[in-house]
Amino acid sequence: MADVFTFGETMARLTGVNVGPLRFSGHLSMGIAGAESNFAIGMARLGDDVAWTGRVGDDEFGRLIAGILRAEGVQAHGIVDDEAPTGLLIKNKRTRSNTEVAYYRAHSAGSRLAASDLDHDAIARARVLHLTGITPALSGTAREACFAAVETATAAGVTVSFDFNMRRKLWSEAEAAPVLRDLARRADIVFASDDEARIVVDGETNRDLARGIAALGPREVVIKLGAGGALGLADDTLRAAPVHVVEELDPVGAGDAFCAGYLHAYLAGGDLSARLDTGARCGAYAVTVDGDWEGLPTLAELEQSGGDDVLR
Repeated sequence: MADVFTFGETMARLTGVNVGPLRFSGHLSMGIAGAESNFAIGMARLGDDVAWTGRVGDDEFGRLIAGILRAEGVQAHGIVDDEAPTGLLIKNKRTRSNTEVAYYRAHSAGSRLAASDLDHDAIARARVLHLTGITPALSGTAREACFAAVETATAAGVTVSFDFNMRRKLWSEAEAAPVLRDLARRADIVFASDDEARIVVDGETNRDLARGIAALGPREVVIKLGAGGALGLADDTLRAAPVHVVEELDPVGAGDAFCAGYLHAYLAGGDLSARLDTGARCGAYAVTVDGDWEGLPTLAELEQSGGDDVLR
């Protein structure tokens, strides 16, 4: 059984190899993308036992997803759905500083995830259940799976980690707000960017936002601030993550990397400052490489860096 259990949709990722309009790219590179699988790879590279569950199509894209996750050391349970295809993500650098992302995931295999697809015994035996706000936006059955997983984890005393990870192409803020608020109430650790936090609470400052979410029920809250680092709140103590500066090649996946680093340090018994620092350094590594997860660091790389020469 894995120490960390996560689930959600992973898609095939097609990326234009040249900067500029995709139609002139000439060639596409192929990979995989998904917030939960990015997170799972991040934890596996740090040496943690992590399991991922999701639905994939009975197609080459689905086989690619399962193969990459297993090769990265993730206990991957890709449920093959022969009635729906694997979703697609098309990624392109329109300019050197602007990345465009398009999703083709309506009626995909991943959106058909259901509570019955999850190994509830594995959830109950884990130390952490991690989910994101993307999964409940996919479909009614995927939303039910999120709440069922949280109920299982809570009953077993498993730490519930929830990353808002708002996707406005999937649902509106009005649709998302009650669901995000309900999941935040049930979680032990909540991650949200400042703009995501404002979907469910009011606050003029990041401190206000952190305390507002904490008032819903979680014992730890992290407000992710991108290049500005992060602000963490635990045991009524506020700490700022160190700001690391690097040459950013691709910002996609930085938040997933942060969550992986934070929860790795959490499982290792690190205090709030250590958790924030590890998360920030993982995010720093992630953005220095093209790709959603390819730049995620190993534990040895983090230890060698000492936190001084990787910045976010």
